[in-house]
Amino acid sequence: MSKMLIKGGTIVNEGRSFLGDLLVDGEVISDIFEGMAPRGIYDEVVDATGCFVLPGVIDDHVHFREPGLTRKADIESESRAAAYGGVTSYMEMPNTVPQTTELQVWNDKRKLSAEKSHVNYSFFYGATNDNVDSFAQLDMHHVPGIKLFMGSSTGNMLVDKMESLKRVFKTAKDLNLPVMTHCEDTGIINRNMAEAKAKYGEDPAVEHHPEIRSEEACYESSKLAVELAREFGTRLHIAHVTTARELELFAHQNGMANEHSGDGIPLSQITGEAVIAHLVFSDADYATKKALIKCNPAIKTLADRDALRKALSDGTIATIGTDHAPHEWKDKQGGCAKAASGMPMVQFSLVSMLELVDEGVLTIERMVELMAHQPALLFRVAQRGFLRKGYQADIVIVKPHSPWTVTKDVIQSKCKWSPMEGHEYQWQVEQTFCNGHLIYNKGAFDAAYRGEELTYDKR
Repeated sequence: MSKMLIKGGTIVNEGRSFLGDLLVDGEVISDIFEGMAPRGIYDEVVDATGCFVLPGVIDDHVHFREPGLTRKADIESESRAAAYGGVTSYMEMPNTVPQTTELQVWNDKRKLSAEKSHVNYSFFYGATNDNVDSFAQLDMHHVPGIKLFMGSSTGNMLVDKMESLKRVFKTAKDLNLPVMTHCEDTGIINRNMAEAKAKYGEDPAVEHHPEIRSEEACYESSKLAVELAREFGTRLHIAHVTTARELELFAHQNGMANEHSGDGIPLSQITGEAVIAHLVFSDADYATKKALIKCNPAIKTLADRDALRKALSDGTIATIGTDHAPHEWKDKQGGCAKAASGMPMVQFSLVSMLELVDEGVLTIERMVELMAHQPALLFRVAQRGFLRKGYQADIVIVKPHSPWTVTKDVIQSKCKWSPMEGHEYQWQVEQTFCNGHLIYNKGAFDAAYRGEELTYDKR
């Protein structure tokens, strides 16, 4: 096993920042030193002077489109984009073709990623109205949870029967699996779309998207999810919270990095995720970004965005994901009815959040909790998410005061566009280590490396 010393950087971990050195032995972190490490012989020394050394980002919410939708993206291209962005682990969603709602399809995805994924991977299992009995057949140590669409969805993944919803929540509780929900009320959305088409034509301008996929649609669905989770005692994680009103459903329940049981299991039963798009943009940005920022649930008001930003620090929001969802350029043209919803963001999530650190929205220590520590705690990821002795060496080194502009040639996602194109960032990902392996190094990339499947504890 080779020994590597990362020296002279500011280590950010478990609520603290300090100058120090970090020793990696093979795949794992073997020691952390405040100040200088003892003199010794190392196979490699990485100089992190002037940089920040963080645990690799764990993105709990991505759509990498493979199998079946590889014209938009694939596991190779999007895991490469992740590595460029300092994301060392991801949890992928089930709305591919075929949908990940059968055991064989889920296992096939795992095999595919073992062959193609540059960083660590795992896959949610999707719920339908009639596949609950298959949950018990899953390998509980390798599935992050059940993904439940409680709003408009592709295929038959919309679970809209109350009897089925109750079975999903009860079965997940019995199996000790978290349920991650997409919460929008389909009836409300359909009614709003009909009204918008009557008023504005068959393809209303994208500025009306937050009126159609409205605050009411989000709140009513999220409220139902919370009620079901409380009824059955299920661990619930509401994806991409977009409104100030929804935050009231689980305000001040979290702070998991500091409050957990002795075995590291988070105390909070009901948690919420914020995604980058809803933290960076508001409805004012539709005027310039148009359908490039069209996503579901919709980006809403400036007041909602600011409430989400505040919730990052007060414990209301538990994790930050991306809902990374690439589409071909041609599919992003049009308005509310015609343009596809979703955007590629995994390459730019960490640097976007570091911008919010610079703006004083949250501290860098809190950012690390939201993007690494708390996803690991919430989903019980084994030996990752922290800079700790014995943990896998998933590490990212970032450098401040290093301006660069997003151009097409730096975009790694297969779709080759981004709503961040033309934006100048002040932070740069310098190096990304996955299981102790330097996969991304200042523009150079090791395309031969493959990540590992995430393992989940205490199931």
